Amino acid sequence: MKLTTRFFIIFVVFGVMPGIHAFAAGQRDITLQEVIALARTRSVDAAVAANELRAAYWEYRTFRADLLPEVTFTATIPSFNKRYNSYQREDGSYTFLRDDNIMMNGALTIDQRIWLTGGTLSLTTSLDFVRQLGDGAANRFMSVPVALRLNQPLFAVNDVKWNRRIEPVRYKEARANFVSQTEEVAMLAINYFFNLLSAREEYASAAQNVDNAEKLYEAAKVKREMGRISENDLLQIELNLLNSRSSLTSGESSVRSCMFQLRSFLNLPEDEELVPVVPEQVPLADVNFQDALGHALDNNSLALNIQRRQLEADYEVAKARGERQQINLFAQIGYTGADRTFGAAYSNLRANEVVQVGISVPLLDWGKRKGKVKVAESQQELTRDRLRKERQDFNQNLFILVERFNNQRRQLELALRADEIATRRYDSSVETFLIGKLSALDLNDSQENKDTARSKYLSEMFYYWYYYYQLRSLTLWDFPTDSPVEADFEAIVK
Repeated sequence: MKLTTRFFIIFVVFGVMPGIHAFAAGQRDITLQEVIALARTRSVDAAVAANELRAAYWEYRTFRADLLPEVTFTATIPSFNKRYNSYQREDGSYTFLRDDNIMMNGALTIDQRIWLTGGTLSLTTSLDFVRQLGDGAANRFMSVPVALRLNQPLFAVNDVKWNRRIEPVRYKEARANFVSQTEEVAMLAINYFFNLLSAREEYASAAQNVDNAEKLYEAAKVKREMGRISENDLLQIELNLLNSRSSLTSGESSVRSCMFQLRSFLNLPEDEELVPVVPEQVPLADVNFQDALGHALDNNSLALNIQRRQLEADYEVAKARGERQQINLFAQIGYTGADRTFGAAYSNLRANEVVQVGISVPLLDWGKRKGKVKVAESQQELTRDRLRKERQDFNQNLFILVERFNNQRRQLELALRADEIATRRYDSSVETFLIGKLSALDLNDSQENKDTARSKYLSEMFYYWYYYYQLRSLTLWDFPTDSPVEADFEAIVK
C-alpha cells in the first residue's frame, strides 16, 4: 500500500475507542491545513510579523518620498511689534528708538534632492510686507518673484546615492523576512497540532489498554481459580491494569493542556473542543541541495540581510572619509524688488545673486578624523568576516535540513509499517494469552511495543511536516509544486 493512501489508517479507531467520548461535547474536527491557515491570520506571532512589514513599508515609502520634490509654504500673518530698539550714533553713543510696525511675509519653496551629487536645489518665491506705524506711517513691499538656490557639499559622502542602494534592499529583506516568519508561524502551528494529536492518541491508547486490561484481569482471575496461571502472573495483570488507569488519567490531563495551548495560539473560544484530523497525505518531493541553495540565495531574507549589512559597512567608510574635510558650495540667482506698493514691488526688479564657498579643513586634530576612518575600515572588514561565517553556517544548516527532509520520508514509511506490525502483534498476543500460551510479562512487553510504535509514528509524521515548512522558510520555495512561496503584500500593508 502506498504511503499517501496508508497514512494513519489505524487512527479510525478514534471514533470507537472506549473513553475517548469524554471529549465529545462541543467538539470540532480540525485539519492541519486549517490550523496553519488560522495561525497565519489569528495568531499573535502572525500579527507581529504583519506589523513589522507595515513599519518597513512606511519606512520605504518615506525614503521614496524624500527623493521627490517637496513643496513648502511658510508665512507670518501678521507680526505686530511695538518696542524700543538700541541704536548706536555716529559718535559711538547709544540711544533707543521707537519701532512700531506690522509685518507679514510668505514664501513658497520647492526643494529637490539631487540624486547624482547629493546637493539640494530650491526654487522660491516670496513676498514681505512692512507697515510703519505712528508718525510718517508708510507701507513697504519686497518681492522675490523667483530665486534658484543650490546647496552642494563637495567631496562629502552622497547620502542620497547610498540610501538609493541600501533602502530598496532593506525593504526586500523585510518582505522576505515576513514570508519566512509566516512559515515559522506554520511550524509553531504544526508543533501545537501534533502535540494535541499525540496527546489524544495516547489517551485513546490508554483507554483501550484499560479496557483490555480489565477484560484480561477478569479472565486471569478465572484462570487462576482453575490453576492455569500463577499468582505472580495474576498480580502482573493487575499491576498492568493499575498502570493503564494511571496513564489514562494523566493522558486526559495532557489532552486538555495541549488543547488549551492550541486554542490560545489560534485565538479560539475556550469552550471549543478541537479534534485534530490526521493528515491523509504529506507533501512529497525529493529536494536537491544545490536547487535549495539557489532558491535560498535568491529569496531568503538572510541573503538580503548580508547584502544590506555589507552596503551599510561600505557607507560608514565613505562617510568617515568624507568628514576629513568639508567644502560647501552655495549659489543663488534670482530677482528681487522693493517699493511702497504691491505692483511696483514686482515691476522694478533687480538681479539677486550669491555665490559662496565654505571650507573647513582640520589643520591639527591629533589624528581624530583619521582614526574614525580606520575604525570604519576595521568594522567593514569585521562585517565581511562575520558575513562569510554566517553564510557558511547557513549553507551547512541548509544542507543538513535537506538531508533530514529527504531521509524523513523513508523514516515515516518504516514507522508506519512498524506501527501496523506492533498493533497486529499485540492483538495476537492478547488472543495467545487468553488460551494460556503466553505469559503476562510477554503480554505487557507487547503492549509497550505497540504504544512505543504508535508514538514513534506520530513523531516521524511531525518531523516530516516540520522539516517541510522549515525548508519553505529558508528557501521561500515550495518544492512539491516547484513554485515560490509568496504573499499578498499590497493587502497586508493597507
